[in-house]
Amino acid sequence: MLKKTEGLVLGYIKYGDSSIVTKIYTEAFGLQSYIVNGVRSSKSKNKVALFQSLSLVDLVVYHKESSDLKRISEIKLSYPFASIPFQQKKICMAIFLTEVLGKCLRIDFSDPELFQTIRQNIIQLDQMSAGFESLHLGILIELSGNLGFRPSGPEEIIRCGNHVFSDSELKLFSDLLEEGCQFQQPIPNESRRKFLETLLFFYDKHIDNFYPLNSLEILKEVLS
Repeated sequence: MLKKTEGLVLGYIKYGDSSIVTKIYTEAFGLQSYIVNGVRSSKSKNKVALFQSLSLVDLVVYHKESSDLKRISEIKLSYPFASIPFQQKKICMAIFLTEVLGKCLRIDFSDPELFQTIRQNIIQLDQMSAGFESLHLGILIELSGNLGFRPSGPEEIIRCGNHVFSDSELKLFSDLLEEGCQFQQPIPNESRRKFLETLLFFYDKHIDNFYPLNSLEILKEVLS
């Protein structure tokens, strides 16, 4: 049966000579896998670009509950990126966020509120021209709230890590936890690294098989 939904692409793997299997987090059906035939052929007019990490797309899909691997009837961008594919820092943040989302999002579980939160976070990243280097921290905090384990304060989350925070770092971290993606204060590189590692330790306490994150070291190097 044909169904319409918006989706967030979490990447793809090659399948056969010209096809792919892509994972897309959909607003209507949760995390789904789709096979797309011929999209890597010379006649496809670079349609594989639609399946880059974090692409926001409108879909018409053949949705059958009993099928693990579904098919797409129509696909187009719902929000064309202006900056994410063209800036190294944003590319690395997108790859990191894609990997985190792939660990956290559940198959066949529709959560429109969660989908819209993630969608707005991604658009915010794309639209920010400066001061976005700590946005991934805010996204992690807001995502934890949608997933049901947002920390009540810095003391709760700091216990999960192995870093010592100065008084100034503790104040910054407290503000960050409260404000999420609306946080706009500058964070020193070393403090940003500590905040990120502490947040990821916290995630690991709540998400099964969360580690390893292959993109983490590259992200820290690019943002240092």
